[in-house]
Amino acid sequence: MKNPKCLLLGIFSLLITQAFSQYLPSSVLYHDLLRFEETKRVLYVAAHPDDENTRLISYLANAENAEVAYLSLTRGDGGQNLIGKELGIELGLIRTHELLKARETDGGRQLFSRALDFGFSKNPDETFNNWDREKLLSDVVWIIRNYQPDIIINRFNTIPGTTHGHHTSSAILSSEAFEIAADPAKFSEQLKYTQPWQAKRIFWNAYQWGGQYEPEEGKLYHEFEVGQVNPFIGTTYSQIAADSRTMHKSQGFGSTAQVGAASDFIQLVDGESFDTHPFEGVESRWLRLNKGAAIQEAIQKVKEEFNFLVPERNIENLLEVRMLLDSESSEEKWFLEKKAQLNRLILDILGVKTEFIVKKEIGFPGDKVNAEFVFNNPSSFPIQVSTLNNDFFTEGINRLAQSNEPIRSSLELIIPMEYPVSQPFWLENPIENSLFGIEDQKKIGPPVNGPNVSGKLKLTLEGGYDIELDVPLEFKYNDQVDGEVKQPFTLVPEVNVSLDKSNLFLIPGAEDKLTVEVSFRGDILKGKLEVEGLEASQYKVSEPEVDERRKKLDYTIKFLDSDQQKKTVRVRFKSEDGRSFTQDTKRIIYSHIPNLTYFVDTDINLVKMDLKISGQKIAYIPGAGDDVPDILKSLGYNVNMVENGDFTLSKLKEFSTVIVGIRAFNVNQTLANNVDKLMQYVEEGGNVIVQYNTASPLLTRELGPYPFSISRDRVTVEGSPVKADFSHPVLSYPNQVTEVDFDGWVQERGLYFVSGWDENYTAPLEMKDPGENATKGSLIHTKFGKGTYTYTGISWFRQLPAGVPGAVKIFVNLIEQGGGE
Repeated sequence: MKNPKCLLLGIFSLLITQAFSQYLPSSVLYHDLLRFEETKRVLYVAAHPDDENTRLISYLANAENAEVAYLSLTRGDGGQNLIGKELGIELGLIRTHELLKARETDGGRQLFSRALDFGFSKNPDETFNNWDREKLLSDVVWIIRNYQPDIIINRFNTIPGTTHGHHTSSAILSSEAFEIAADPAKFSEQLKYTQPWQAKRIFWNAYQWGGQYEPEEGKLYHEFEVGQVNPFIGTTYSQIAADSRTMHKSQGFGSTAQVGAASDFIQLVDGESFDTHPFEGVESRWLRLNKGAAIQEAIQKVKEEFNFLVPERNIENLLEVRMLLDSESSEEKWFLEKKAQLNRLILDILGVKTEFIVKKEIGFPGDKVNAEFVFNNPSSFPIQVSTLNNDFFTEGINRLAQSNEPIRSSLELIIPMEYPVSQPFWLENPIENSLFGIEDQKKIGPPVNGPNVSGKLKLTLEGGYDIELDVPLEFKYNDQVDGEVKQPFTLVPEVNVSLDKSNLFLIPGAEDKLTVEVSFRGDILKGKLEVEGLEASQYKVSEPEVDERRKKLDYTIKFLDSDQQKKTVRVRFKSEDGRSFTQDTKRIIYSHIPNLTYFVDTDINLVKMDLKISGQKIAYIPGAGDDVPDILKSLGYNVNMVENGDFTLSKLKEFSTVIVGIRAFNVNQTLANNVDKLMQYVEEGGNVIVQYNTASPLLTRELGPYPFSISRDRVTVEGSPVKADFSHPVLSYPNQVTEVDFDGWVQERGLYFVSGWDENYTAPLEMKDPGENATKGSLIHTKFGKGTYTYTGISWFRQLPAGVPGAVKIFVNLIEQGGGE
C-alpha cells in the first residue's frame, strides 16, 4: 500500500492542507496577495530551535514578502526543558512543534537536517567528531537544491570558540554548501530528484553580544529597519518576533516586544557584490515562464482593483491569474507552490471552511471510525464539491456549495490492517553516530509527517477551475474552558506493551520484578510474553491477570540472572497468529502545541551491580523535571515527592536525605524562600543533595551552607578523563568507586559547574574536555553541623535514566552520606 502519511515533502503542500478554520480580514487577504506576487526566497540557517532571529524572519516574510525557510540542523534534543521532564527525543518532539508554531506566527517555514542535538559542544572540531560531516553537508546541499533560495543567511559566523560548536558548524556547513550546491559532480545521487542550484549571495546575520552591532570597516553589509508597523496585519515586526519567540516555551523564552525603531544587519560572506540591497539582481521567477509578463500584469490588476469591502468580488480577477498559470507547463517547485498559494487565496477570499472530523483522538489499523465531512462556502460564488477520497475510501458528494449553506456527509472508515501507525518519520530507524536514521532522501528537510489520515477533496469552481485539497482527519471537541479544540487523529498499534520501568537493578534490596501491561485496542488476543536477548532459563513470566473490561493483561517478569554488568533486552507479546508487538505508546501533552504521540521499543536495561543500599526514606523536591526519582525507587529507596511547599523542619526531619531536582532554584520560588530551613535541616543531621542550576535566573543566591557561585563551565565529552580522590567519603562509602566507574557515560559529564567555592567545601573530582583546563567544580561536598551537603553539576538526570552503572554507584554514595533509617 502507498504510504498514507503523505509527508509534506513538497513545501507547497504546507500551503494547501489547512482546513480553513478561520475567516481572514480583507487587509490580511491583500497581504497574502502581496506574498503570492513576490517570488524571492531566503534560507536562514542555524543549529537549534530558538537560534533563529525571529525579528529578521518576520521582517523578510511580511515586509519583503519573501518566502523564508529556517533550516535548523537539529530538533533541540540535547537541551534542557523548563516546562516538564521530557528530555532527549521527547524534548526534540516538543521543540519541533514549538518551531512550527513560531513559523506559523512569523510567516516562515521550517526545515531540518538529520542531525541529532547531542548536547553542548565547545567547538566545531568536537561537533564533527560526533556528526558525520559529509552526510550533514549533503543534507544542507540537498535542502538548498530543493528550496532554491536566492540568498542564504547564517545566524552565526564560522569563527571557532565564540559560541556553541553546533552554531559554528551550521555556518561552516552552510558556507560549504553555498559553494558546491551548483556542482552536479557533488552528491550527484540527489539529482534523481532535484537539480543543482546556485544562490546569489550568502550572509552572516551580524550581531554583537551585549550591545548593538557596529558594522566593520571594509565589510559589505545591509541594514534592515525591522521596528516598523505592517499596516495590513496591524502590528510591528518586533511584536510578531516576540510572539514567535514566545512559542519556545520549553526553553523559557517568553519575550516582550521592543518598542520603536530597530535594526538588523546582514554582512556579505560570499557571492556577488551589491550596491543597495541584498536582493539586487534577483530576477522575478515569473519572468521564467512563457506568459510571465502577462501573469505579472494580471496580478497587478488584482491589486489595483482589490475590493476590501466585498472580498468575493476579487474572484474574477484572481481566476484570470489562475487561467494564465494553468496555461504553463512548468513543473518547477516554486511554480507548483505558487499555484497552491493561489488556490488557497481564492478559497480564503470566498471564506470557505472545510472540516473532516472524528469523535475520538486515537484509532488503530483495523479500526472502524465514524467521521463527518463539512464544507461551507458563505459566498454567492458557486463551488461544485465532487469527491473526498484516499487510498481506502471514496465518498461521492456531488453537491453545489454557496450562500452559506453547509454540506455535510457522514462516513464510516475502516482503517486497513497494514496502515502504518503515527510514528514521527525521523524516529522510525535507530540513531547512528548522532544522526537520525532517515533512509529516504525525500524525508530530509520536512519538519513533520503529513496528516495520519486525510482525504483528497476535489472541487470545481464556476468556469471549470479545479482545486484539490488534502483535508486532514481531526479529532474535534468542545472544552468547557477553551471552547473548540482540534487535535490530530492518531493511529497506534492494535496491541500496546508497557513496562513499569526502563532499568531493572539486579542488586540486593532492589525491586527485582518487571511489571508488564499488554493492552488491546480491539479484542484481547491470545498469545504469550517473551524476552528477546535472554535464554528461557534466565527469566520467569507469571500467568497474566486478565482485565476484560479494560482489555488488558498484566504480567510480571522475574529476572533470575544476567551475565553482564549492563545488558539491554526487549520484551515482546507474540500473538497466536504470529504477529509480534514490541512498542509502547508515549504521549506528550501541552496546551501550546498539538498532542504528540510516538512509540518506543519495549527495551529494558538489566543492570547487575554489587551495591550497598540502605533503602532509606528520601524527599525529592522537583525542579524543571527529571526522571531521577523513578530510578531511585527502582533501586529500593523510599522516595517521597515534596511538591506542596512543606519545608518545615519537622517535615524535613522525616527524611534521611533531601534531594533537590534540576534547576529547582531557577523555577521553585517556595524552595528559594526556605533555604534557611533546608540548611537548618542539614545542621541538625540531614543530608542534602542539590543538582545543577543555571546562573540566571536564580531565585536566590544562597544555595548552600557556605558560599559558592555557579559558572558556565561544563565538560561536554562524555568519555573525557576524570581524576578523583577515591578516598573521599562520597567516592568510598559505602561503595568504593574506581576509574572504571567513569566509563560508558552518555552525552556529557556535566554542566554549569560551580566556581569560587568556600574553603569549607571539598571537591573530589577533576574533569576536563580535550585541550582545555581542568575544573574541580563538578561536585562540592561539606560537613555542616551534624549533617552533610552536596552541590553537583554532574548530569545525573541523563546518566541515571540511561542506567550508567558508575553514575548510579556515585549517586547512591551521595545518598548514603545520610545513613539509613
